[in-house]
Amino acid sequence: MYGTLAAVYDWLVPDALLTPEGSAQAFAPLLEPGSRVLDCAAGTGTLAVGLALAGFEVTASDASPEMIARTRALADARGVDVRPHLRVWADLHGGPYDAVLCVGNSLAHAQGRRGRRAALTAMARVLRPGGLLLVTARNWERVRAGQSGLEVGERLVERDGVLGLVIRSWTLADQWTEPHLLDTAVALLDGEGRVTTHAERLPFWPFPHETLDADLRASGLRPETSSWAPDADRYLVTSRR
Repeated sequence: MYGTLAAVYDWLVPDALLTPEGSAQAFAPLLEPGSRVLDCAAGTGTLAVGLALAGFEVTASDASPEMIARTRALADARGVDVRPHLRVWADLHGGPYDAVLCVGNSLAHAQGRRGRRAALTAMARVLRPGGLLLVTARNWERVRAGQSGLEVGERLVERDGVLGLVIRSWTLADQWTEPHLLDTAVALLDGEGRVTTHAERLPFWPFPHETLDADLRASGLRPETSSWAPDADRYLVTSRR
């Protein structure tokens, strides 16, 4: 996944998280200064590079070769030592890490409850005893309370002088346990009004927040805090090995 969207992922990211410094700002205060960190859903590398700039020892992994290439390029451009690896969650190794981060709603791409627990178990495996896991997720209860359908961006998004329009189409399954689909397209406009579209279909398996809590416990982790609220769009859960 994200083989096509990797090139236009910046148009999917909120302005506040676009830079390494902005991306790291929300998470660095939760980590011990100078700690050893694994970002196991690194994407374009903004968080991993941001944490490295803030003085953390950072390893980055992702299942997308295109995303890992972007992470490596960003680390080189910013002059930091981030170790990017092409790796699925089940193959995580190394460490032990003081903290593991799985953020950006990525956990929903694990295939169902079995896949999700396998991923969380692998994250727990590379944590030191007492180490911290941070997971962010959409409020999938809110998503499923809506309906399948088309979602067109309310405004054009500008990145490096290029305007783009984000379009999403949600296909929600009848049951939580069934695969759901998110078709995402980014239409880029050049100076002469021509449009180039990058699109990809992303399967995902959503979960209620209580299910995530149970999955963390089943994976050998001890949930500590959760920012979930019925009206929240996204939330952060922390747990320890």
